[in-house]
Amino acid sequence: MTHLLQVQNIICRYDTNEDIPPVVDNLSFVLEQGEIGCLLGSSGCGKTTVLRSIAGFHPISAGSITLCGKLLSSDTHHLAPEKRKIGMVFQDYALFPHLTVAQNITFGLHKLSAKAKELVCEELLELVKLVGFANRYPHELSGGQQQRVALARALAPSPDLLLLDEPLSSLDTELRRGLAMEVREILKKRGIGAIIVTHDQEEAFAFADKIGVLHKGKLEQWDVPFNLYHQPQSRYVADFIGQGVFLPGFLRSSRTVETELGTLQSHKDYPWVPNTAVEVLLRPDDVVENPASPYQATIHRKLFVGTSTLYTLQLPTGSYIEAALPSHHNFEIGQTINISVEADHLIVFTRESNSAPAETALS
Repeated sequence: MTHLLQVQNIICRYDTNEDIPPVVDNLSFVLEQGEIGCLLGSSGCGKTTVLRSIAGFHPISAGSITLCGKLLSSDTHHLAPEKRKIGMVFQDYALFPHLTVAQNITFGLHKLSAKAKELVCEELLELVKLVGFANRYPHELSGGQQQRVALARALAPSPDLLLLDEPLSSLDTELRRGLAMEVREILKKRGIGAIIVTHDQEEAFAFADKIGVLHKGKLEQWDVPFNLYHQPQSRYVADFIGQGVFLPGFLRSSRTVETELGTLQSHKDYPWVPNTAVEVLLRPDDVVENPASPYQATIHRKLFVGTSTLYTLQLPTGSYIEAALPSHHNFEIGQTINISVEADHLIVFTRESNSAPAETALS
């Protein structure tokens, strides 16, 4: 089966000086037909450069980009953006203020008759839930409505792939979450593959089937959201995705880690020799109150978030961890509680040397 999009070992530069590290370095991933992907990372990680390279706005120095089996870019080949059958939704919507909603949506359909344009417009207005808005102008619409128009315009030529560059960043948080799920439903109905660029993890999780975490121009992991959270392949991904704190410990056997909160069992084997210094990532939902546990912690900070309260807990050694506990418990700062670790997916990495406690601390 032909992949929808294949990005293979691409390198992107903004400077011809090869002594300067590239903006994107040896990056590869595959997107299948109808799949929605996301490039996630902090500012300056290279995610927008990757998107621009796929769109044809930026050349690549090495590697290749193919769409539906057709070569778009390599170090010796560059297909013009308008010939790639790729739709683009920009951060600022880029609507024409002097054109109506209908005129904006059908702007790129030069080869269609007026009647055909009208039919396409009607179909897309219904799809993006803007029936009755055809004759309005952009300034008469809310931010969310403008984004729907931008989406409809990008879908109008029936592209093979849709690219979205931080499309919801200017909207408020609540609207952003809802619209991300709406856009996902629209793309799934049309069977159109897409890639979104964002720095917002919630938006990425709501929108994408596959997420690629970028760091300093490199793709740390391309995976489904569940695996990024529960099975991160690098310490950076583990630290970047979700919340959590690394607790030092020692590997006692291939599946056993000893920490100051007891001996933790893993469902998989680790490749390191016994007594290797390691770090265990504890998510807030891995730590539970347990009156029968011998392990205690002191409430250092608390943040009420509705159904739960996020507590920062200080352990006897001075280490800090976080716990999301039911909000009706309402522990006070300075109070000592008994806790235990209940982690279904134990996330362990070899420890960085500067964080190693004395072996006797866990004896």
